[in-house]
Amino acid sequence: MRRRTLTSTSYRPSLDSAVRGATTGPGTAEIARRGIASFLVRHRRWVAAAWLTLAVALIPGAVHVEEHLDVAARADGSESDLVTKELTARFGSPFARSVILVATGIPSPRVASGHEVLSAIVASVEHAPGVRRTISYLDNSDTLFLGEGGTSAFIVVGLDALTRRPDTLIAPLRAATTRLSDTLRARYPELSLRWTGEVALNADLRRVSAADAQRAERRALPLTLLLLVLAFGSIAAGFLPVASAMLAIGITLGAAALIARVWPLSALLQNVVTMLGLGLGTDYALLVVSRFREARAAGRDRAEAAEEAARHTGRTIALSALAVGIGFLALLAVPLNELRSIAVGGLLAVCASASFATTALPGILAWNGPGIDLGRVRRYDDRSGERWRRWGRFVGAHPLLVLIVFGVPVGVLALQSTRLRAELPRGDWLPSEMESARALHDLRGMQRGGVVQEISVVLELPPGVSATSDAGWSATSRLTEALSRDSAVASVRSLPSLTSAGAGFLPRASLLAMVPEDIRGAFASRDGGAALVQIIPREEVQGADLTGYIRRVRSLDAGAASGIPGSRIRVGGLPAFNADYEDAIGGRFFGIVAAIVGGTLLVLALGFRSLLVPIKAVALNLLSVAGAFGAVVLVFQEGHGASLLGLAEPVDGTFPAIPILVFCTVFGLSMDYEVFLVARVADARRSGHDERSAIAEGLARTGGIITSAAAIMVVVFGAFTLGSFLLIKMLGFALAVAVLLDASVMRVAIGPALLALAGRWNWWPGERRSRDG
Repeated sequence: MRRRTLTSTSYRPSLDSAVRGATTGPGTAEIARRGIASFLVRHRRWVAAAWLTLAVALIPGAVHVEEHLDVAARADGSESDLVTKELTARFGSPFARSVILVATGIPSPRVASGHEVLSAIVASVEHAPGVRRTISYLDNSDTLFLGEGGTSAFIVVGLDALTRRPDTLIAPLRAATTRLSDTLRARYPELSLRWTGEVALNADLRRVSAADAQRAERRALPLTLLLLVLAFGSIAAGFLPVASAMLAIGITLGAAALIARVWPLSALLQNVVTMLGLGLGTDYALLVVSRFREARAAGRDRAEAAEEAARHTGRTIALSALAVGIGFLALLAVPLNELRSIAVGGLLAVCASASFATTALPGILAWNGPGIDLGRVRRYDDRSGERWRRWGRFVGAHPLLVLIVFGVPVGVLALQSTRLRAELPRGDWLPSEMESARALHDLRGMQRGGVVQEISVVLELPPGVSATSDAGWSATSRLTEALSRDSAVASVRSLPSLTSAGAGFLPRASLLAMVPEDIRGAFASRDGGAALVQIIPREEVQGADLTGYIRRVRSLDAGAASGIPGSRIRVGGLPAFNADYEDAIGGRFFGIVAAIVGGTLLVLALGFRSLLVPIKAVALNLLSVAGAFGAVVLVFQEGHGASLLGLAEPVDGTFPAIPILVFCTVFGLSMDYEVFLVARVADARRSGHDERSAIAEGLARTGGIITSAAAIMVVVFGAFTLGSFLLIKMLGFALAVAVLLDASVMRVAIGPALLALAGRWNWWPGERRSRDG
């Protein structure tokens, strides 16, 4: 019977054979593949020298990579981006880029002592490098600049907008106010001077983001090494994947530092590269080391075992890396510098991890040989997969039961994803250790938190109408009044409103003469064709409400509101950028999902010569992603277990970037385990196993690798959930949950059960049928 099974079982190439077009023997492609593997091992000194040269050239740049990364997010080509450029070039506004200095614990500026203190603060700031102009209570006695109670005030400080990275100006500004604070505290012990505003917040977020990445590395590395030592039974075998991952991270960050010199990249890249470098670097190296030890256990010498590892894992890793790369390539379609930077970092990390594992690592293993068992903590036993083999037989015998037991809970969790709110959270979600976050809290205590969310509305007048003419003046006044009527607005400022005190008895020319030239230029464009109206929203208008207000303003009929037909408005500022950011993602999300799903289906269909296997893989990936989103809803939006992640209370939004980042990252990462498993099932089919026994054999060979690799991924991503930056915390949590679901449920339970149900149809139409007798 056994012989009949072997001769009648349809021939199914493994993944390696499938992609090289092998049939019954080693064809040209197979010989070429053996030649490549043999070449890499034979010339391992040259390969190692090439990687050493690359490391020496790039890793020094990785040490200071954050100095080359931008902290400000941009939506290139958006309406808010256009307004920012107009304020800089067309208006010449000294406040196109600005920060806010919040002073608390001072005497009221309405009295002489307080006026003196505020004057000293302003004078100190105006002498700092990069400062163009300040505006405060000293300029026009506007109580907007004072907090309730009079013992606090804020100063708006305009920065040099031509500076490529305005965040670099924050350090000297803080140094200046720190020196002044030390002097003034002798008389006013409660005094504090803190900086906030978009530029200061971005500078602090870069620092916190870099610190979080470093702390996550320190948390993840020891646990990763421990898991690998337990998996392989020796310190040397466990150390190799960790060393591979660290090298991949260093090379990736060094390459990113070079790219950032010519193409601006976001600081968010650093966190993502650390996550992916640790995860993918250890995953791919784990696969190579496992194959090498398997070949050694079968009696191969060092060189033969290394060649076999390179030959069997090369195509698998390449296909897996291609699947991961598809997700990051799709991110390049979003016109947001943060997401494009993540795409660049992800692609670099994937290429570095896969390239090192497939080219240099086999040679290192050939050199190392018996040294792979140095620091042995237990004996390596290739028969340890017997438990997985028994589980595979159970799944093959009871596929429907397995689908029900494992599928129903995951389906219930996935349903929670329908309640995901992909919008900017309200409240105090910024890291509390940031000075800019504490200053923002001070502003809110003054009932002036809305000044950080200032909205810039540019009124574009029709040809022939100047902003300083009677018609333009009246149009700006009417628009100012129309905008101030909305319940979301705290105050509105424009050129007419600045002079409203004397509007009843002075002509327009006299009113204009009362306004300093640089302030006048900030509200009327140099060519006279546009006027600026600034809106400060109410304190309580945040998150989605503020985004909704931006959309209401943009939908306003400018001609009717200003009284001049043909007028148009453009809206900028931080809230407008947030709306543009959300629109840029939301408008492309489903197109990106379709592109990733279609690309993955095509790659897997070509790799496995099958239709059902890719469809099943994609369906399980979608279920994993939905389950991860469901977990985000339960933990972050509803607060179940949120305190374990350092959250004081639930949040009402999960950032617009989270869904697309999680989808693009998880979809490729999850494919690793699918490729690992199905390639071994296909190998077993080729060697003569029937469908059910092939599934059991595939699980026996990969179950331990998949669970070990997934455990490492969960540790790496989980390390980022303990940071203080909420976006990275959410991202790490969602990725950890998705990988955990994928490895513990999808690939070792639901996926094999579906393979068992489909039987020989798994491999249609690529399977070559053979006739009995």
